Amino acid sequence: MKMLLNLIMPLMFTVSGVVLAEADGPDYYRVHGVAGNDVLNMRSDGHWRATKVGEIPPGAGCVRNLGCEGGLTMDEYMNLSKREQAAILKKRPRWCLVEYLGTRGWVSGRYLAEGSCNR
Repeated sequence: MKMLLNLIMPLMFTVSGVVLAEADGPDYYRVHGVAGNDVLNMRSDGHWRATKVGEIPPGAGCVRNLGCEGGLTMDEYMNLSKREQAAILKKRPRWCLVEYLGTRGWVSGRYLAEGSCNR
């Protein structure tokens, strides 16, 4: 059972529904894929042009998940080619509302991975 959960859980975080889901995904994320000399910008809305409200350093953990929107549906993930998936993600990227050190904001879901928080 644990092995099955280890296979399914990452898929759940990569593939999100189009609707905001409060309880979907992990309780906490960690930042990944951000260069060591850069930050993950937090925005007022789920769009790269939205006002910057904060930033999260690369590799940071304890990034609380408040829900995501956009991204691929399970059907799209399972049935479309990588090329078709990329086209959808370009039109409908995944954005997640998170809280980090008391600041709430939207971040690009492609820079988040399942994490934990031991505070």
